[in-house]
Amino acid sequence: MNDDDPGVPEAGTYAVDFRDGSVGQVMGCEGGLVQLRPLGGGREWDCPPEKVGQALPGEVLRERVRLVNREGRLP
Repeated sequence: MNDDDPGVPEAGTYAVDFRDGSVGQVMGCEGGLVQLRPLGGGREWDCPPEKVGQALPGEVLRERVRLVNREGRLP
């Protein structure tokens, strides 16, 4: 957890956006919002700190498997 805000996971860790269940890597906080990046890379999104929590290892693994499966389906 982040020392500045104990409810926000630290940068570099993985978190869940409770609004839709998305898993992302915590990039930092800016403007009072937590910035998350998809595990496979891509555009960051902002999440209110009260709507984000640390991702469990199983949630991170499940997202990684989704990415591998999606890549396997590409032509």
